[in-house]
Amino acid sequence: MYTASDLRKGLKVEIDGDPYIVTDFEFSKPGKGQALYRTRLKNMLTGNAFERTFRSNDKFQRAPLEERTMQFLYSQGDEFHFMDNKTFEQITITKEQLGDSINFLIDNMEVDILLFKERPIGVTLPNFVNLVVTKADPWAKGDTSGTDTKPVTVQTGYTLQVPPFIEEGDKLQIDTRTGQYLTRVKE
Repeated sequence: MYTASDLRKGLKVEIDGDPYIVTDFEFSKPGKGQALYRTRLKNMLTGNAFERTFRSNDKFQRAPLEERTMQFLYSQGDEFHFMDNKTFEQITITKEQLGDSINFLIDNMEVDILLFKERPIGVTLPNFVNLVVTKADPWAKGDTSGTDTKPVTVQTGYTLQVPPFIEEGDKLQIDTRTGQYLTRVKE
């Protein structure tokens, strides 16, 4: 059980049966009366955010969140199937829940899945993934058009900008947090 004095940025609490994360926090003590805690909360299920002020005697439940390492198995339509590495239990996550993470998911990749009351609500990918280029326009040597990047498509269907020397079949290291090219991976 948390009190209002425990509130801080990044704290996860349960309010009215939903998990919330504190995204902003401000403490103020008026001349008379109780201290006030102004917070900005974000619903971890819907993404909705709002501001709320709490008094020092307000109490909160700890959000029953659990993070498990799971392996990506396959996708079928808009559903993505994962398997718990310890119990071999399988869960399904929708395309909407995954968001931009689908651009970097490859078969057998291990990811951390955040669960709220046994329901998946988020996925954390490794910071870097290696993906193979499946489509790249050829580079004309001596091209001085002023651009030093070109678009390529990788095995997951994701398109990004890379240096002009990258060709089809090259393996690239990509930062999953930004979606940007880092380096070419030597086999």
